[in-house]
Amino acid sequence: MLTLLRSGFSHVPPREVLQGTDFKKILKTFEALTDLGPELTADHDFRQTARTMLTAIMEAAGAREAALFSFDERRSLLTSVDAQGFALMPDPSVIPLLPRHQHTLTAASGPIVLNSSTHDVFLSSNGNVAPELFKCLCPLKVRGKLTGAIALGRRAGDALYEEDALDALKMLSHYIALAIQNHTLGQTLAQRVSENLRLVASLHGFYDNALEAFTTAIDVKHVNIHGHSLRVGRYSQAIGEAMGMNPNDAASLRSAAYLHDIGMVAVDRRLFEKPSELDQNEYREMRDHTVVGHQIVSQVQFPWPQIPEIVRWHHERADGSGYPDGLHGDEIPQAVRIVALAETFDAMTSERAYRDRLSVGAALQELIRLAPQKYDPEVLHALLIQVRRDAIGTNRLPLLDPTMMNLSAVDVDQLASNLQQRVKQSNSSTP
Repeated sequence: MLTLLRSGFSHVPPREVLQGTDFKKILKTFEALTDLGPELTADHDFRQTARTMLTAIMEAAGAREAALFSFDERRSLLTSVDAQGFALMPDPSVIPLLPRHQHTLTAASGPIVLNSSTHDVFLSSNGNVAPELFKCLCPLKVRGKLTGAIALGRRAGDALYEEDALDALKMLSHYIALAIQNHTLGQTLAQRVSENLRLVASLHGFYDNALEAFTTAIDVKHVNIHGHSLRVGRYSQAIGEAMGMNPNDAASLRSAAYLHDIGMVAVDRRLFEKPSELDQNEYREMRDHTVVGHQIVSQVQFPWPQIPEIVRWHHERADGSGYPDGLHGDEIPQAVRIVALAETFDAMTSERAYRDRLSVGAALQELIRLAPQKYDPEVLHALLIQVRRDAIGTNRLPLLDPTMMNLSAVDVDQLASNLQQRVKQSNSSTP
């Protein structure tokens, strides 16, 4: 934090900083930001998170009263998540918004100081709370879309909200907006997942950033798979490119791979945190994510037809030992074989509750041992090509996190030779 403060003020003489701003207020705001980081990712009731966020807001802005609202776009309704300091505040407080209110809140570039002539510009009086209670309003937006609002009441001595308080509120509001958005999505993810996907799928071009955000919301439910789906998408695209796919097809494969684990929304998170082997019922629940996911995506018309088969079959194996349908060999489409290998590679090189992560080299050796019985050797060879490019620095965008890379080009060449030998042995033993 001190490094950040130094870099932010390095061009201003220290005396001028202390004289021109309330340095303690700036420091308190940065401290609030550092405190909110762990809080926003903590695994507890969101009401507790909201209370912590609201406390940080009140301290940073010097407010005696504050309320945090989420926004329901379908009903055009602000609903309180938490409120502190107000003597007469219903729980929950609701404020219906007319289209003009929604427009002005969305168009606002930061916190707004309210007075008798501006309350009606931003808030409706048709709810169960009087807008006149609020002296300052800060819309919460993610990518320009309204997700909620912070409403502040009186300050000590009924002082006005000045620039330093508004700046602190604006700085914190970006993080609060993301927390509100994730909470709103997570609350009804399992029930509304098909609807949300249908909305995203209807956008012309199916914007990657929207799909990535949706994927992140799926993974964030389970602490042990954070970032998993995004990495599987990236690995799948890289493998496809190494196999000679054209850029559009490889990009489509990446987008499809993002959603391979969408059925995990129905899996109890305790199974991901269990350090011991799953029992029969738990294993069945885990396996069922492929079928649940297939049911979800089958209700959506995607630009890429391979999404349902990737979601259903990414745990199928060439020898028929996979699930849910026990497919063999060429019964498994190539796109599915690519995602299956990418998914397994990321799982092997990621931390899990029941085991430590494998190094890249150890994971590749294990995949070679399992080819071609379980994994397509051509797909594995394409992965080796991309890993070798990382090793010699010729990938425009590195496939792997540099901290993971423990192989030289010579090491990768030896692994490729081992794979070739393994395939020859398997072919010679096949009747």
